[in-house]
Amino acid sequence: MTDLRNAFYAQSGGVTAVINASACGVIETARRHRDRIGAVFAGRNGILGALAEDLIDTGRESDAAIAALRHTPSGAFGSCRYKLKGLEQNRAEYERLVEVFRAHNIGYFFYNGGGDSADTCHKVSQLSEKLGFPIQSIHIPKTVDNDLPVTDNCPGFGSVAKYIAVSTREASFDVRSMASTSTRVFVIEVMGRHAGWIAAAGGLASDLGGDIPVVILFPEIEFDRDGFLACVRDNVERRQFCTVVVSEGAKGRDGQFLSEQGTRDAFGHAQLGGAAPLVANMIKDALGYKYHWAVADYLQRSARHIASKTDVEQSYAVGQAAVEKALQGKSAIMPTIVRVSDEPYRWEIGEAPLSEVANVEKKMPREFISEDGFGITPACRRYLAPLIQGEDYPPYRDGMPCYATLKNEAVPKKLPPWAQPK
Repeated sequence: MTDLRNAFYAQSGGVTAVINASACGVIETARRHRDRIGAVFAGRNGILGALAEDLIDTGRESDAAIAALRHTPSGAFGSCRYKLKGLEQNRAEYERLVEVFRAHNIGYFFYNGGGDSADTCHKVSQLSEKLGFPIQSIHIPKTVDNDLPVTDNCPGFGSVAKYIAVSTREASFDVRSMASTSTRVFVIEVMGRHAGWIAAAGGLASDLGGDIPVVILFPEIEFDRDGFLACVRDNVERRQFCTVVVSEGAKGRDGQFLSEQGTRDAFGHAQLGGAAPLVANMIKDALGYKYHWAVADYLQRSARHIASKTDVEQSYAVGQAAVEKALQGKSAIMPTIVRVSDEPYRWEIGEAPLSEVANVEKKMPREFISEDGFGITPACRRYLAPLIQGEDYPPYRDGMPCYATLKNEAVPKKLPPWAQPK
């Protein structure tokens, strides 16, 4: 074993329009420190790649291919929804990770994801010490939900917020032009299980003069059917039309999601979907208005063509900072985004211990939600506006964006096969 340790990078959970910018930041920074970091391996399909010893050799990719990740959406190495259980319930999985890292002389672990991956990263740093093979574990923040604590905002959020703000505004112009004889209400369903940050971005569709009437349903505010219908009716009577932005995590008085399907995902979370048609039909039945509805779904988190420049820069910066902080000897931390000022908008990179990040969810503060519970406040607008600023278009050819597809060549295995638990 040489003194030059290798690095392992993996992507976790739902991908974003800019998660590959963080990957680019990690790999390019590591390549600038070849005297201190050996190979950079990536996990094929996230942490499963480590468990299955299915490692990708990023060194086989050209500098140009890695640079192209900065403007490529989705997860270039594959992601997964696979939550490692706690150390007490399944210590064997963590021991397997350390075994793979030891076999490939991996001393740096960079895990790019949300709250669950922060928890995994923290546990790996703890157990590796006990097993005599210390691994510097750095969590790289990523989530469109914007619900990680400590950091001012999460890479991935600014771009989805920009997509929802722009799409809500454009669809509202469409509805306004037809409202006298056709559609009066447009309903768009957005992501956000427990936190309404993405739904709040729909409020940016309206300028400060209220040119677009937007009604928002937040997970943080108990759904009030009568109050909601009265708000929609008032907007239509005054403006002829109304746009409704409903978070998939909107809940009724019984605490149940409006859109819960009764099934669970790999993390044990309720499968959501269907809030938009439910709300639209509620409006039709109660008020008789013609409507259209849409579900933004994957479109909102994959729209690299309209990504926020702020988001791209911050996503790259946290990847770069992860490597730099690891080289400073740090572990069990997450690079954070620190807001220095709103006007002009300035930010810098900070850090937070994973003990303060793992399994903690940041929701919308009540002062960001209007008194009636159906809109955003000026304070919320000041917070959101800088995050959607700037354009960072990918290169285009023949009218289509040019995105990178890597070779993703595998590293030879050294260990017996691993059987994935069912």
